[in-house]
Amino acid sequence: MIFTPSRIAGAWLVDPEPLADERGFFARTVCVEAFAEHGLDARFVQQSVSRNTRAGILRGMHFQTGAHAEDKLVRVTTGAVHDVILDLRPNSATYLQWQAVELSAESQRALYIPRGVAHGFQTLTDLSEVFYQMTVPFAPGSSAGVRWNDPDIGIAWPACADRMISAKDLALPTLADLRER
Repeated sequence: MIFTPSRIAGAWLVDPEPLADERGFFARTVCVEAFAEHGLDARFVQQSVSRNTRAGILRGMHFQTGAHAEDKLVRVTTGAVHDVILDLRPNSATYLQWQAVELSAESQRALYIPRGVAHGFQTLTDLSEVFYQMTVPFAPGSSAGVRWNDPDIGIAWPACADRMISAKDLALPTLADLRER
């Protein structure tokens, strides 16, 4: 695996190194020892999948708080997404900065997201699946988020005439609202 630090402190791009032959390929996608060499926790206790039926679906920006804050590894197993992370850690050198990367089934690239960093994505294809591995189980009471289009953050999303967003994500607070709570 090839580990490349992202622009967000503690986040990494993880690219497999496929061993190919006439049958196809084989590649490691997680190795606890390799992740540990980069200071990353790969002791995942929960795996989830998000299946998205069309291009233009936007999910985010989500994170968990308190004792349920999690590190996560995300990869796309079908299709492609515009994946975004936002640093919400006040003591981080990259506080309030965001980064977008394209994740696709074709590239097999994964994104390691440290706790305290919000995550979201917009689908780029008519069928996509995003596979999540988390170091802490989902805890509904600790689930939080910030609005995907908060003008104080200014995330650049792909243009989309027919974007689909859940009512829950549309109701997420802005960063200013979150700070007031």
